[in-house]
Amino acid sequence: MIFNIRINGAVHSVDTEEDTPLLWVLRDILGMTGTKFGCGMAMCGACTVQADGSPIRSCVLAIKDVGNAEITTIEGIGASELGKKVQQAWLALDVPQCGYCQGGQILAATALLANSPAPTDADIDAAMAGNICRCGTYTRIRAAIKQVSASLKS
Repeated sequence: MIFNIRINGAVHSVDTEEDTPLLWVLRDILGMTGTKFGCGMAMCGACTVQADGSPIRSCVLAIKDVGNAEITTIEGIGASELGKKVQQAWLALDVPQCGYCQGGQILAATALLANSPAPTDADIDAAMAGNICRCGTYTRIRAAIKQVSASLKS
């Protein structure tokens, strides 16, 4: 089947089975390899992208269920001012260690800050829960989120 999906501001036509996970459409069909496969069960967050600004797990979202949602991936998040600020904070604070999970972390953090520009620690914990970092950079992730939040106030 042919599906027309909006990703990072562009429409892409893909020919695939309707139950193909969005993750594999992004990686294998469209060559957007920034979104990673982790667990395949929506439990680790490595495959996090945004659908209409909300973080979703692309490993369990079938292409037929994407509909008209605007999908944002790590390749496109820097096009927004907020996404760019989050990426800059990640670099300034040396958040990534191996980097495997960081695309999903950045997409989740950007969605949090878009909805809650001054998140509390509890807000950060809730928004980032399920985004696992095997390298344990959680302290730096929190610091980067707080740095962006502070920049939004000024």
